[in-house]
Amino acid sequence: MPKTKLRDVDALKHAEKRAFIPSTEAEGSEKGNPLVQQKAILELPKNPIVERGQDPELYWKDKYGVDDDSREPLRTASPPLYRHEHIEPETLIHQFYRFRESSDTAEQESLLESFGNLRDLDAEQTVADYYKHSDTWKNRLILGDSLHVMASLLNLEGMAGKVQCIYIDPPYGIKYNSNWQMKMNDRTVKDGKDEHLSHEPEQIKAYRDTWELAIHSYLSYLRDRLLVARDLLTESGSCFVQISDENVHLVRCLMDEVFGSGNFVSMIAFRKTGSQAASKIGVITDYLMLYAKNNESHKFKKLYRELLLEEDDDYETVMYKDGTLRKEKLNLSERRNPSLLPEGSQIFQATSLQSDGRSENVDYRFEFKGKIYEPNKSSHWKTSVNGLQKLAKQGRIIQTQNGKSIRYIRLFEDFPFRELNNIWMDVYAASNKEKEYVVQTSLEVIQRCLLMTTCPGDLVLDPTCGSGTTAFVAEQWGRRWITIDTSRIALNIAKARLSTAVFPAYYLYSDVSVGTETKNGKIKKTVAYKPQTERVSDVRQGFVYEEVPHITLKSLANDEPPDTETLYDRPLQDTKKFRVAGPFTVETLQSLDVRPLASLTTIAQRLDETAFTQRVLEGLRTAGIKNDRKDERMQFTRIDLREGDARLHAEGFWQSSDGECKAYIHIGPQFGAVSKLAVSEAVKACRKRADADALVILGFAFESDIEGGAQTTSQGTFDLIKVRMNDDLLQEGLRKDAKAGSFITIGEPDIALVRSEDGTTVHVEIRGLDMYDPIRREARARDVEDIAYWMLDDDYDDANFVVHSMFFCGGDKDDYDAWKKKLSEAAERNLKEAAKRKAENTLRIELDDEMFSRIYGHESQPIEYRKGRRIAVKVISQFGEEAMKVLEMT
Repeated sequence: MPKTKLRDVDALKHAEKRAFIPSTEAEGSEKGNPLVQQKAILELPKNPIVERGQDPELYWKDKYGVDDDSREPLRTASPPLYRHEHIEPETLIHQFYRFRESSDTAEQESLLESFGNLRDLDAEQTVADYYKHSDTWKNRLILGDSLHVMASLLNLEGMAGKVQCIYIDPPYGIKYNSNWQMKMNDRTVKDGKDEHLSHEPEQIKAYRDTWELAIHSYLSYLRDRLLVARDLLTESGSCFVQISDENVHLVRCLMDEVFGSGNFVSMIAFRKTGSQAASKIGVITDYLMLYAKNNESHKFKKLYRELLLEEDDDYETVMYKDGTLRKEKLNLSERRNPSLLPEGSQIFQATSLQSDGRSENVDYRFEFKGKIYEPNKSSHWKTSVNGLQKLAKQGRIIQTQNGKSIRYIRLFEDFPFRELNNIWMDVYAASNKEKEYVVQTSLEVIQRCLLMTTCPGDLVLDPTCGSGTTAFVAEQWGRRWITIDTSRIALNIAKARLSTAVFPAYYLYSDVSVGTETKNGKIKKTVAYKPQTERVSDVRQGFVYEEVPHITLKSLANDEPPDTETLYDRPLQDTKKFRVAGPFTVETLQSLDVRPLASLTTIAQRLDETAFTQRVLEGLRTAGIKNDRKDERMQFTRIDLREGDARLHAEGFWQSSDGECKAYIHIGPQFGAVSKLAVSEAVKACRKRADADALVILGFAFESDIEGGAQTTSQGTFDLIKVRMNDDLLQEGLRKDAKAGSFITIGEPDIALVRSEDGTTVHVEIRGLDMYDPIRREARARDVEDIAYWMLDDDYDDANFVVHSMFFCGGDKDDYDAWKKKLSEAAERNLKEAAKRKAENTLRIELDDEMFSRIYGHESQPIEYRKGRRIAVKVISQFGEEAMKVLEMT
């Protein structure tokens, strides 16, 4: 249903296009696409250096494979990505306000319009049309291994040379000495505690000794991703890698190999939250390695940091209004409060008037206060003698105390800013007050990186999403973004964070007229909106930024106007508006809820089915199957492969209180969900054999209506156990031990559709989350607080899950506080303006407190009853598990 748009709420839209890819509901249909068939594998040279000896080469074990052949290319799967969810916070916010009076001229918009009329696109596209046709741009939050996702972007979607900046925050090393987050709402973690570690691959590799070849595996892991990243970058693009001092030297050598040492830009040191304990010297810094794709065409903008007198010892001399100098240096109280100085006082530093180099054909003699001065024999004046005379007339030259030389007076007010260098001691890796996630980089660090190397509208990629900080910063500053993570916990934290975020509303240069006035040495800008018909909302034209004059020795000596510096971190803000995140899609390599596949053959099976199966079974032998209780697991004493059986891949045995038990094991596809058809066939096979106590279905994802529980056979019952495999099994290089992977049973949401007494509406009710316990062989109800949040599509079309509402259950009740505050201000402002105009047909809003009260509960708002209408509900647990059910109005 169309909704009236609140004028005080804004979101940035981008004019660029992106490839049209299949939805999760259509998974399998794209396999007939010629492009998918031809480009299932991405090949890149492992060493892009064209000449031996061009740069020194770092060598490690298995760098070029077991045969040590440098000609052997990197081969990786580039499987399709699927659109999983469609989220538009600007439309989500509509549920929190209502209009007291409507206006005929009110702006109208439909949620699906923001997503490129997806229903029409999905209905019209043929198999051959995927990746060929374009869709409107939406930002992208992607679940999957970063190497495979980037390969898919590069190989299938043709994104070579499309990314302006890549920010990688990889594992810092191979030690098991860092923190990770196990639950979305649990930030209490302890180093080395297994129960406080997630089972997600990027973090397992980061924080455990799980690299099969230790640092050698780590370097191969990072090298592979940098190779694909390099091809994704534009010629003017940048790549940042965040790293600690433990491996910074190796990472720089590695990046020299991938990008070429001539494309090194800088190594930036920034401060940690605190000193890392050490036996000798404490460590307080982490590092950013910055490389350009091509240094000759590299996009780079200088950033400036405002100077504070109390932190800058260079400015220490005081000159009174009459030109006399104070003997005492500036004290701390005066630095903190310069108004303590007499009126008209100026603070300055005396800097050199000389530069290196000398020409014998130039007269360097300059008379000042009756004395002749010349530069040193190997130097020259920074300006001409005529320029020096002009500086003297302006009171900008001072004699040294002994009178033997002269220096330039640089006033603090000439330019109270300092160009950002490669030492960032004023920012921290992450401040405690802003930390929403155990592993999180400071907003300020990433903000500086993006502002230096990108412009509004540019595309930023972060293959190490974490809590979504890079996406959050990119959204604030009008950059397009793609972010990737293997962790469902990370993905869901980032999704909730972006869905509920509030940003400043910056003036778009394309939508306003800008007036500039210079007064008292300062530049003042005024903005006024253009008529609505002239606004194009083109983010690529940028924001309206503050500018400051930069008075220099050169400008004063040559009677030139001072240079103007743009402060890219200070765009002008429309304080009457606030902004939410633009539309974005949640995407996945492993479809999370799909219909049965036409074929169980996958790209991964064609690549190396046997190796994948062996990796899964080895992990299962050592890790066992966990329930949601600490230290409880179904531990197998033996697992045997059943060769040639496509339905029951293995059989395993474990000890229970009743003696030895037997389970058949079905392994789902490496890329894709376990289909209902596959489960049905496995159940039939298990029933026919009638000698097992359990059938274990292993998968990365499952079709939404597959449920676990007791299954009847001719000789009794067996347990059907749904077990989610952790995504570390998708990656090579992990040690084959109990720490390298685990398997956990999946909870089933209990959801009801409740009709009102008058029959005109229904509402969705979340009643719990049932966890099947394979140890006790019973279903146990989880507490409702174990649900992190749930989402609703109240008009599901079987092709696209479009989020109409989000509800939080187990988290803090302040997720929407920022929205509520901004909406309250907007409502008050609307009412004041309406009263001022005394108009009868004025648009006035008020908060919907009832909806705000529902947002933290387990019941949805009333939904209009319509027979046959389908409602899709997704429930996300605190452990990152996701389940979806589709309910139909009957």
